Amino acid sequence: MGSGSSSYTPRTIYLDVDGKVQKVGGVFLCDLKTIMLVDLEGALVSIDPTMPTNSPKYLYYCITTLLCWTLCIFTAFALQSLAFRINELKTEVTNRLAMLEKRVELEGLKVVEIEKCKNDLKKLRDEMTSRGGGRVNCPCKYNFSDDGKKLTPRRDVPSYPKYTLSQETIEALKKPTFDVWHWEHNEMLSCLEYMYHDLGLVKEFTMNPITLKRWLLAIQENYRSNPFHNFRHCFCVSQMMYGMIHLCNLQEKLTLTDLGILMTAAVCHDLDHPGYNNTYQINARTELAVRYNDISPLENHHCAVAFQILALPECNIFANVDSETFKQIRQAIITLILATDMARHGEILDSFKHKVDNFDFTNEEHVTCLKMVLIKCCDISNEVRPTEVAEPWVDCLLEEYFMQSDREKSEGLPVAPFMDRDKVTKPTAQIGFIKFVLIPMFETVMKLFPQIEEIMVQPLRDSRDHYEELKQIDDAMTEKKKTENMSLGGKKK
Repeated sequence: MGSGSSSYTPRTIYLDVDGKVQKVGGVFLCDLKTIMLVDLEGALVSIDPTMPTNSPKYLYYCITTLLCWTLCIFTAFALQSLAFRINELKTEVTNRLAMLEKRVELEGLKVVEIEKCKNDLKKLRDEMTSRGGGRVNCPCKYNFSDDGKKLTPRRDVPSYPKYTLSQETIEALKKPTFDVWHWEHNEMLSCLEYMYHDLGLVKEFTMNPITLKRWLLAIQENYRSNPFHNFRHCFCVSQMMYGMIHLCNLQEKLTLTDLGILMTAAVCHDLDHPGYNNTYQINARTELAVRYNDISPLENHHCAVAFQILALPECNIFANVDSETFKQIRQAIITLILATDMARHGEILDSFKHKVDNFDFTNEEHVTCLKMVLIKCCDISNEVRPTEVAEPWVDCLLEEYFMQSDREKSEGLPVAPFMDRDKVTKPTAQIGFIKFVLIPMFETVMKLFPQIEEIMVQPLRDSRDHYEELKQIDDAMTEKKKTENMSLGGKKK
């Protein structure tokens, strides 16, 4: 009864024993306990009352107890072999890890050596810079990586000599006639420091006076020793801005924050200028042009360096300004520095022309546009100065232009005629610029500030006349040489 009695029920089954079909009849299930059966698919056949009856076409395969033991022994051996193989793998992995660790150690030594070389190169660069009086220019394809910048000043404030400005110098600083060629770097730094104090910016922004000194040092050391775009040009632009603030009585019309933005943008506007303009950067596909997608690459770079310096706690003159005010100051400075890209000259001047007749000092958009025009005026204001101060700047600019055009020729890049030493002269370089850029812009500003006509606009007109006279002399000499050459050629025949 039940499973117990049925285990003795006789069955007829068909087996494959060593490849032969055997019919086993009358077998009792209990007699099959000493063997193992598998079906055609290799599945174990359960030896119990549910065991199905098979046929010669669907054989059971018999696995004897001995074979079972053999399988067990083989399995045990296989497991032991696997364990041995795992130990082998562990040993191999351990050895390889040891080799990698050794390699990392060696590579690490190489990194140390590389860093040492970098430091040696940096020391050499600083030594060359100190001997040459400025920073060394980057190689052909400019690399503006952070490693190349000297953001923090090489010398700290204690070695920054203190100059006491005479009353005569203080008054001269407020005028466009100021002679920028008679001053050393430390003296220019002292003048800039005085401007910030005099305008009330140190008090307004709660600047630490020592931080102001450090910031100015860092600014000076991040201008390169280019013929034109150097720290003296930075001072020139900043001094002209300071002069225009006084001449146009901007303290009465703009906020102290606006004045701080104007002065700081002027100080920072050409930071780390490489001496090669945007056209070169774009045509040569330099790192800067790629980084800024050909959109005002130099001006964007000047902004970036300016705020890298301000990010240093020891140089942050706006450290005590609340975050919202600093955000506004930062955005305004960026706007002004980007406005110095001459590619935007027409756009900015046209915008100002539309506002100047009904200018509203309470209108933020109007004031922003004015500030953009003011920094543009200061940036290209050399011809406003007396001839003996202005003319050396023309030589400096042409030297920088010729350096660029020579490189463009050697690299197979387009060359602008006004930069080509074979095509340009002082008069031809200046006349068009004064007539079509400087005078129209300053005359537009004069509508808002009539007081600039005598001291700023008239000198521009005089400068235009001066260079037109020089051009007439040059043209006459050229014509004379041409006539002489033709005469000589006729005599030879």
